[in-house]
Amino acid sequence: MARTFHRKERLSALSEINVTPLIDLAFALLIIFMITAPLLEQSITLELPVESPKSQEQSTEPRFQTISIDGEGIYYWNTRPVTLVELSGLLENLSRQSSPSVLNIRADAALPYQKVVSLIDLIQQNDLSDISLDTQVGNSP
Repeated sequence: MARTFHRKERLSALSEINVTPLIDLAFALLIIFMITAPLLEQSITLELPVESPKSQEQSTEPRFQTISIDGEGIYYWNTRPVTLVELSGLLENLSRQSSPSVLNIRADAALPYQKVVSLIDLIQQNDLSDISLDTQVGNSP
């Protein structure tokens, strides 16, 4: 049985609206607005004040300080062994700086997890929040 696509009643009203051209128009307008919006933001001409180059910070890269804990639980500030009291004083001095360094924490894998958590608590007590934890890339056991 073949299907015919002729309407039986030619004068009957269409009950469907073809929305494909409306969607095409909406996407075209969206693209036009996406392209022109950034251009409109830059249309105001301003003469901005000039800042002296000496007042700008020379280095934008963050500085790093390394805190290490070996397998025996000994703390190191960079490569120098320190006690927990000395480490607390160093962190307090670091927190007083206008732009403190990022603290790079390195801990031995065999170390109890509580040692690392205690170190992070000490760092947070001194209002330091920029830390990174070093890990080793390798196969998991």
